Amino acid sequence: MSSPILLLAAALAQATPIPVLEGTRLDVVATGEVTRVPDLARISAGVVSQAPTAVVALAANSTQMTRVLAALRRSGIAERDIQTSSVSLSPSYRYADNQAPVLTGYQASNQVTIRFREIARAGAILDTLVREGANQIAGPSLEVERPGPALDEARVLALRAARARADIYAGAAGLRVARILSITENGGDYRPQPPQPIAMMQRGMADMETKIVPGEQALAVSVSVSFELR
Repeated sequence: MSSPILLLAAALAQATPIPVLEGTRLDVVATGEVTRVPDLARISAGVVSQAPTAVVALAANSTQMTRVLAALRRSGIAERDIQTSSVSLSPSYRYADNQAPVLTGYQASNQVTIRFREIARAGAILDTLVREGANQIAGPSLEVERPGPALDEARVLALRAARARADIYAGAAGLRVARILSITENGGDYRPQPPQPIAMMQRGMADMETKIVPGEQALAVSVSVSFELR
């Protein structure tokens, strides 16, 4: 009596027969690429506070961060676009040669990640945050919020490019493209550039106007396609 596994394997083999190669096999790798203007910016903003004691450092940080969050809400940033990314408290030491480290105080830090759906307003809002006490900024990370349709367009372009290349090879060999044997997508994920390292902001910089220019981003898909030439 045949086992269920063998019967299932036999049924699958009948349902998806392996194509028999009658001509010459050609394997082509091609890439399709489209560009889009980013419509979402992610920026990390926060407050770093220093004080002689941990309690005072945390209290000062909390007060300053409350002002920063209030400024974000007044600027029209939705609650769903503000997310706490890190909270930390650490001691600060003074180091000298041949001497034990001396505790000088504590540093408290609170960071939030902000999504800007109106990139043109991001710079002005950042300036407001600095005036309200934010002294640590990272970013921006610019991205396309919904990359799916653009990636689908890139997939079509990739397959067209693979077919065009196959036609060139077939013509050079005195053959023609008979059929496609297989299509494999090598990569179609969209990964925006990560934010730049965090930089300290001076309060005096609040008088400077920050500009954020979205530019364009490339979204690409690579495919491997096998053709049969005859």
